[in-house]
Amino acid sequence: MSDDDSSGSSAEQNEKKRSWLERLTSAFSGEPHTRDELVAVLHTAHDDGLIAADTLRMMEGAISVAELTVGDVMISRSQMVSLPVEAPFLELMKQVVESGHSRFPVHGDNKDDILGILLAKDLLRGVVADNGPANVRELLRPAVLIPEAKKLNVLLKEFRLSRNHMAIVVDEYGGVAGLVTIEDVLEQIVGEIDDEHDEAEDHTAQIAIQADGQYVVDALTAIEDFNERFGATFPDDDYDTIGGLVTEAIGHLPETGDELTLDRFVFRVARADARRVQAFHVTVLPADTNNED
Repeated sequence: MSDDDSSGSSAEQNEKKRSWLERLTSAFSGEPHTRDELVAVLHTAHDDGLIAADTLRMMEGAISVAELTVGDVMISRSQMVSLPVEAPFLELMKQVVESGHSRFPVHGDNKDDILGILLAKDLLRGVVADNGPANVRELLRPAVLIPEAKKLNVLLKEFRLSRNHMAIVVDEYGGVAGLVTIEDVLEQIVGEIDDEHDEAEDHTAQIAIQADGQYVVDALTAIEDFNERFGATFPDDDYDTIGGLVTEAIGHLPETGDELTLDRFVFRVARADARRVQAFHVTVLPADTNNED
């Protein structure tokens, strides 16, 4: 390659780099003063092709973490899997295997009496060890107690510094309100995290017809599967699941009972929690409904 060709290539690369930097600078030239203005700038950057849809969602998630509290994302007391300290090892092992979790609050006489946190790997070691512990109390690690009002960004920093992955959430009266894990916090930024213990659901079970002709559709149903089942044409460029598509269209995290019509489908939120939509009731309208004046 000649010196002229090399110089030309270098100049072209510099020009592309300068153009990208100019566009990025231009995108942020409005000097946002509020979170809403910052989010609007990020959406503009996405529309201009500076950041991908996944990156935009993570940025929005990172911003929202500073606004959310533990109470917004915690697993409620009724959904907690906690273990009684006096249960025999075999019974504890069965509960651990059935739940698929790796950490468990262990309680005394009642579920407000949290004695510590049991790691599944510690329980396994205790069961198989020669002359192992006489009871589960010897395997417990200290439980971290936090209030519902604690900010998520503060909790995330504490998780990182302490290397704890779980905290017990207490209400204003000192009772157990729920629990929160580092995964719950990270999912606010990066979205749902599945691990090797999360079983993939059968696609046919994710879409079920009811006696009244309506459908119950799991929010994690892939848009591709939904389209194939109903002959729909929803795009899956920005979102993989029907829950993500409907949530974006509604414009906020939907609550149970919220309703939205997209194309010839009426989506009504059947189940939702503080973290995500779980299921929809879907009514399929006649094909010509949307064409009526």
